[in-house]
Amino acid sequence: MHDAMEGFSRHISQQFNHELESIRTEMLAMGGIVERQVHDAIKALTENDIQLAEESKRLDQQTNQMELSIDDQCTKMIAIRQPTASDLRLIVSISRSVSDLERIGDEASRICKHTIEIFNSGNVPKGYVEVRHIGALVSGMINDVLTAFARRDLAMAYRVAKQDIRVDTEYRTAMRTLVTYMMEDPASISGVLNVMWVLRSLERIGDHARNLSEHLIYQVSGTDVRHQTLKSIKQTLRDDSPDDEDDLNPNSE
Repeated sequence: MHDAMEGFSRHISQQFNHELESIRTEMLAMGGIVERQVHDAIKALTENDIQLAEESKRLDQQTNQMELSIDDQCTKMIAIRQPTASDLRLIVSISRSVSDLERIGDEASRICKHTIEIFNSGNVPKGYVEVRHIGALVSGMINDVLTAFARRDLAMAYRVAKQDIRVDTEYRTAMRTLVTYMMEDPASISGVLNVMWVLRSLERIGDHARNLSEHLIYQVSGTDVRHQTLKSIKQTLRDDSPDDEDDLNPNSE
């Protein structure tokens, strides 16, 4: 939809252009690591792979440091360069995005923690089908929102925001199923509770993926759509990108 560099201001200082592209690239690199964390955390649980869970947990330290580094660069850039308009939106959206990416990494670490607890208990609880299903949904959201950032694709960002509703619905259904498991087999309560916490982390990852889509929409359109309904977001995108109206057709919801 949009060229990756479309919308960036051009400056007399080529150094500033380089700095803008550099923090954008670093944010996408951080996104790639976080995406791997989530994938590995889900795989570690469903395949009972304790070593993979430990490795995924260790990645969290790297993403924490990347968040601090990128955020520091954003702060210094605002103070020194005093950017205006689209450049400022780019920097602000990246600063907000790395915060959500770091929180996704935290949730992936929590999944690994519960995986280790399940492994140490020696019991494989019910609920892995639900984990695989919701895990696939949120993994797809992360992949799509990072692709949207790389392409500055508003239609794809909107589809990610829409997908969060499906994740929430599937999460509520899964929780009801797990409660039924525990009522039918009280001995399963401890293990199933760990799976319920995993599903809660996956649901939160979906929320953060939606936040990322909203940060991109702000970056490209200039409209802050946080806390808005999907209908309001859709109208914002229609106004900003009339050529993509087919992608935002109300019949697609």
